[in-house]
Amino acid sequence: MVTIFKLYGLWTLVEKGITIPDSKKKKTTKELSAEEDDEKMAVILMKDAKALGIIQNAVSDQIFPHIANADSAKMAWELLYGEYHTGDHVRSLELKNLIHEFEYTTMRDNEPLFVYLTRLNELINQIKTFGETLSNERLVQKVLISLSKVYDPICLVIKNTKILETVELQEVITILKSPEQHFKLHNVDTAEKAFASFSVSPKNQNKGSNQSGSSKFQKNWNPKGKPWESKSKAQQTSSAQNSSQLVGQ
Repeated sequence: MVTIFKLYGLWTLVEKGITIPDSKKKKTTKELSAEEDDEKMAVILMKDAKALGIIQNAVSDQIFPHIANADSAKMAWELLYGEYHTGDHVRSLELKNLIHEFEYTTMRDNEPLFVYLTRLNELINQIKTFGETLSNERLVQKVLISLSKVYDPICLVIKNTKILETVELQEVITILKSPEQHFKLHNVDTAEKAFASFSVSPKNQNKGSNQSGSSKFQKNWNPKGKPWESKSKAQQTSSAQNSSQLVGQ
């Protein structure tokens, strides 16, 4: 919010409130000066209304009633600050908890790199809101020691080829993302090769192949002493006799 107010040149107005021109305080009788003061005051009031509108649009529906009666940006800001800005002792405890969580956060197994970095960055931003800024060196070391074992080889390369005290975090992240992209491409190529090796033959070829395979299987198959062997031979003999009788007739 402070950044937005500074962007629009409204932060001083929100922080210190509306400043009445000196000539207005003295109630000057000069008509020209009065008109100029009125114009200046109108501009100030418009800016204050703009700042108040930004605050009103930023808060949720549940919080809005708390500032509904505020008639200036400064009043609305002070109401919110007084209600939601915790004491120094509470803020100190919250900061310690966040730093503790930051120190013990590690990358989960099978967690994508960008998901872990997003989770870690959220913690860093929360720490920043309490006025604590972590050094670039500390962030680099944290990333390198908290990744899963899959990244051990590339982390070792970074430690051996880069000066951790001076290397930027973004450069480390870029290096870490490079092998991840390589792994993805490798997996895709492997899958394509696997499917490419699986060819579907035409029906006739499959049929011939199946027949030859079946003949080969039957040739090598010798059902010794199987209960259905004698039955099969008996059926064949009976069929042969029936055929001979039909020919004779």
